[in-house]
Amino acid sequence: MLYTMERKVSKEFGLHAAGADGKMRILFLTVSAMPRPIVAQIHLAAMQHNLARAKACAPGAQAWGVVKANAYGHGLERGMRGFAAADGLALIEPDNAVRLRELGWTKPILLLEGWFDGADLLAMAEHGIQGAVHCIEQVELLERTPLARPIDVHLKMNTGMNRLGFAPAAFAAAHARLRAIAHVGSITLMTHFANADELHHPCITLAEQVRRFNAATAGLPGPRSLCNSAGVLHMPELGALLATDWIRPGIMLYGGTPGGKSAEEFGLRPTMTLTSELIGVQEIAAGDYVGYGSRFQASQAMRIGVVACGYADGYPRHAPVDTPVLVDGVRTRIVGRVSMDMLTVDLTDVPQARVGSQVVLWGEGLPIDEVAAAAGTIGYELMCALAPRVRVVEA
Repeated sequence: MLYTMERKVSKEFGLHAAGADGKMRILFLTVSAMPRPIVAQIHLAAMQHNLARAKACAPGAQAWGVVKANAYGHGLERGMRGFAAADGLALIEPDNAVRLRELGWTKPILLLEGWFDGADLLAMAEHGIQGAVHCIEQVELLERTPLARPIDVHLKMNTGMNRLGFAPAAFAAAHARLRAIAHVGSITLMTHFANADELHHPCITLAEQVRRFNAATAGLPGPRSLCNSAGVLHMPELGALLATDWIRPGIMLYGGTPGGKSAEEFGLRPTMTLTSELIGVQEIAAGDYVGYGSRFQASQAMRIGVVACGYADGYPRHAPVDTPVLVDGVRTRIVGRVSMDMLTVDLTDVPQARVGSQVVLWGEGLPIDEVAAAAGTIGYELMCALAPRVRVVEA
């Protein structure tokens, strides 16, 4: 039997059968296997819109579209097409940087963590890939690795994040050492903000990081690369303080916000909508429990919907009761513990819901940041945690 539903994938099965002559033969039957109903829809138009929004915040600056971590779970090739209008693409994986060239990307590519060994440097020179320099060991490797053609580098300063980068006092010396290497092309001056989403952070402010950066780069030539998504979103109000030649938006390109206002308030659109369906409905009585550990107890008779989505699909296992979901477009909540392949939802306000009803886990109609906040995490993690078994389509 051949099913013709939209989700089908075909397989061939061999059956042994005896012919009229008594000899055994293998008969091949083609049947269709139905994938689970969970789907991640990628909205390329929203990716294009969010990039335009980032560029509008930084008039005159060029924009790197950040596509690390498989374009935040959206797929590298989709990221390349969604951010085709970017001035360059930035990521951390050297193999994926080369893959971007193989996919046909001809504009600049930047490795945000630079190179990890000499083979990376050779590939960067061959494919015209730029890289960040954040430690003296990278400089030393660059000095002793002969390259067929120069590479452009981005010298990173640690202005208070204390993750990667040269201390301000060591920055000028590192710049001079790079300048003395024959196979170094341009040198961009770069830093990364720790708290740009909270301008008056009690530990270190954006303004203080900019002050340290300006003091340590005084008199040094080269373009400046300052702003991540949080910095970009504050550029309209901070103006000259954030003057920069390049911006490096990441999460905002995918419809998430690094903090402060909601993505919608910033004019951003969701780029990933994770949907599934109800695969079961249970009628339970007051006092009944739901899920592993019996963490949820019904205070009254309830209808409970079972959704084909669990932590093996990338949904956070620690999402608590009351984490929002949409069922048939109606806002409701998770009840019980998220399991590997399923989660359960309250159908009290969705009396028409039945097996096959659509469920939106995040995306259009339900901001991913809201789901992430309920689960005690951030939208970045939810996007990047999307499991390989989830079918991904372009909406």
